[in-house]
This record gives sequence, C-alpha cells and structure tokens, in this order.
Amino acid sequence: MATAHLTVSIQHYSSTGVRVKFLSIQHYYFFLEGEKFQLVDYKKIASIQLFFIYTIAEDFRVRFGQPLDAESLNQSHQIIIVAASLDEHTERIVSYLSKRDIPINVLCFQVFQNGEEQILSRSWLLDPAMTQISAATSLERDKEPWNGEFYVSFGDGPSRSWKDAVEYGFICAGGGTWYSRTLQLLNPGDRIWVKAPGFGFVGVGVVTGEVRPIKDFMVTTGHGDAHVYDVAKGGSYHWEYADDPERCEYFVPVKWLQTVPAEQGVQGVGLFGNQNSVCKPTTPKWRYTVDQLKLKFPSYSRDGD
Repeated sequence: MATAHLTVSIQHYSSTGVRVKFLSIQHYYFFLEGEKFQLVDYKKIASIQLFFIYTIAEDFRVRFGQPLDAESLNQSHQIIIVAASLDEHTERIVSYLSKRDIPINVLCFQVFQNGEEQILSRSWLLDPAMTQISAATSLERDKEPWNGEFYVSFGDGPSRSWKDAVEYGFICAGGGTWYSRTLQLLNPGDRIWVKAPGFGFVGVGVVTGEVRPIKDFMVTTGHGDAHVYDVAKGGSYHWEYADDPERCEYFVPVKWLQTVPAEQGVQGVGLFGNQNSVCKPTTPKWRYTVDQLKLKFPSYSRDGD
C-alpha cells in the first residue's frame, strides 16, 4: 500500500539518483512550493517527468521489487511524528486518536555516546503493526464486521517467486518492516486469499505455522526437509539482508487449497486490492471479492464451510 508519512526531511533520492524535494514517501508526496505544501496525487506525479528518469511504475519495481498496483495507491495514510522526546500531553493526544482508529504514531530517536562512537536508538510509542492496520481500514467509508478471511499481497518478481511459494507451501514478505510486520497477524488455521499485484488473485490456502525469518524457515521436499534458500531459486528473497531483522524476508507456511499460475490470476471490476502484505478488510468490497473468488476457486474449503 502507498502510505503518506509525516517526516522531517524534504530531500529524497530516487532509485535513479535524482534528488527530489518532497515531504513523504512511497508514491504519495507533499511537494514544497515556496512556503506552502501542496498535496499531489499519483496522476500528477506521473506527469512530472523532469523529476524521474524512469516512469513511476518502473521506479517502483526497481525500489520495491514488485509491480505497481495503481488501483491500490493512496487508499490509506499514516501520520508518523518523529521527535527526540515526547511530552505527556502529546502522548495522551496520540493515544486518544489511536484508540479511535486514527493511524497515528510517534517515533522517538535518542543518541548515545560510547567513547568515540555514537549509537542511535529508536522506539515507537505504539505498536507500528497496529498503526498500519488502522491505516488499512481508516478510509473505508462503509464498514462491516470482518468476515474472518485474510487478504494477502504477494509480489511475484525478482525478490520472490509465486511458483516457489506454491511448490514449497509458503507466503513471504520482506525488504523492510512495513512489508513484513503484518505477517504477524496470521495464525495457524487462518484462511488466506492471495493476490499477486499486476496479475490478480492466484490462490487460497490455510496457514499452518508461525512467521519465521529466512534463516530459520524450513520447507518439505521430496527428499526431506530443507532450508528454503537451498531449494527456492525463483527469487532473491532478500538473502543479502538475512542478518538484518528489519529488512530480511519473513515466511509463513501455508497448505494450499487451490492455486493458479500468476499469468492466470483472477481479475475483475470491483475486486478488492491493498498493498499491505496482510490485512483484515472490513469493507463490503472485500465480502463481495471473497464471494466471487469462491466461485473461481471451488476447492477453497475441503471441510465444506
């Protein structure tokens, strides 16, 4: 999902090395014009070619390793306050808004001196995963009780392979905590409906285990259990970040009930889309989507529910 964040910097280097002045990240920008900030949507950004060597879609794929799903852009926003310290009045206001499903959080930084070295620490006021969940549902105009079905976005591309996921029974996400943290929403027994951005819905399955980092994730093969990186060769799975708990790839084991190749993904007008790796939609559009997908994936349940 493209999410606007309040930050303190106005300079950004795109993956092309071009410096762009703006105040937010992930393709929903506040451009600085004189002393005023102007909200600029995706279509206007796409037309401002002088800031980008690549098109938005190409730059997005280079940066995030997955196709740009334009229909899912700007569906939600988070307010992230970055500060060195926090007074009790601000903390009380942020907590009040958060309890009312306003996606707001505070990130505090502190610098410690250790001899000639400086150590930078950070801490969140609230669980960032919960803020992200609030952002995913905050702009849903018509809400209804969650139907118990999980939506999953799986970016099939250089970073990960849907073919691998089907063969070895998993979903995964990584490259940053924004992508991987929502995997923590899943528990054994949960049913997931998987969409590959740019292709459509490609499968339905049931979670069979807890989320694990790439270094700890094993899969079952015809020759016994194996480390996922030794057998899943369709993507890089951010192996270069295997020792970085924030950027490494995380995996969730899945028993697939029915899948199709990415090229045969189910698409259609009115189907739900979201760029969070996992979410629990509460919009009627999600209920409609699941109803349609049950027709396309009749083996969605082997228990008759």
